[in-house]
Order: sequence, then C-alpha cells, then structure tokens
Amino acid sequence: MTVTKETAIGDILKSSREAAYILMENGMPCVGCAVALTETLEEACMVHGLDADDLAAQLNDYFDIINEEEKQDGFNFDE
Repeated sequence: MTVTKETAIGDILKSSREAAYILMENGMPCVGCAVALTETLEEACMVHGLDADDLAAQLNDYFDIINEEEKQDGFNFDE
C-alpha cells in the first residue's frame, strides 16, 4: 500500500491493523472512532495538529518493510 494525504484512515487500517500503532504513537488516539475511519490522513492530521506528509512517510516506510517481508516469505499481495 502507498499512503498519501488523501488515503482514508479506514483504508490504512484495512491494509494493516498494526498501522494503528503508528497513528496512535503520533498523537492520533481515536483510530477506532467511526468518524476517523472515513477521514483522510490529511483531515485527521489537521484535527490533531500533525504533519500529514511526515505521517504518510512513516506509514509508507512501515508498509515498505511489510511488503519486503512478504516477498521474502513468498507472499506479495500488491502484485
């Protein structure tokens, strides 16, 4: 998955529930809120005073690691 500022929080969490930890560690504790799931990363970051570009980069780094591990294990769901 590639995360942009326009990516919905719900889509991020569908790709990996563990991504919630990255969001929460960055000051977004309400990732389970029904409203948060439909918000874009940029909208959620504005509410919480966070940098959407920085958070997207952190999430993309995480997904890059996950994708690399899947390739090593013989799985690649992005193909």
